[in-house]
Amino acid sequence: MIVCGVDDAGRGSMLGPLVIAGVCLRDDQVSRLKKMGVRDSKKHTPAARKRLSGMIREVADSYHVVHVPPRSIDASVRQHGLNRLEAKYMARVISRLGPDSALVDSCDTDTARFGRRISRMSGNCRVRSYHHADSRFVIVSAASILAKVARDEAIGRLARNNPGIGSGYPSDRRSVSFLRSYYKRNHAVPSYARKSWRPVKLLLGARRV
Repeated sequence: MIVCGVDDAGRGSMLGPLVIAGVCLRDDQVSRLKKMGVRDSKKHTPAARKRLSGMIREVADSYHVVHVPPRSIDASVRQHGLNRLEAKYMARVISRLGPDSALVDSCDTDTARFGRRISRMSGNCRVRSYHHADSRFVIVSAASILAKVARDEAIGRLARNNPGIGSGYPSDRRSVSFLRSYYKRNHAVPSYARKSWRPVKLLLGARRV
């Protein structure tokens, strides 16, 4: 049996993409991830995540990473459909990998509903959805690491031409300061900003975008 773990990174960020990653392994090989020291990405340093990311890619039967751009996120938020958007991309990852079953980290308060939605979108793959799946199931932990490393790399590429961008999260003062300075200079926000996020909307002086 091939099992897939799926997780996201960057959902709450106001800058850069949302990243969805999936990792597939035979169920009798999943324990190898624990022996490698794989845990929820938040419990590792950036250097450890980078090292483990390479190891995961080597041992996985297959993996897939997708980037969801800010414009797609904004379009979904306008329709109160961010959870649907994430379900759609998780389903795409699962469809691409073709596992026998999948474990996903739920962003929906109703985990069963979220799992059913992804199952329908992925062609009726067996999907189990849980809160904090990235800390409960090592195969989802592996996906969380790939997603986080890919997200960090995306922000790193933006930072090369945008010094001081920070992590991109509203809680990061560097990112907030960067966005304000950018807007002051250009009278607009960058294309990689999520215009539906409150700090960005406040800068634009608009209730709706």
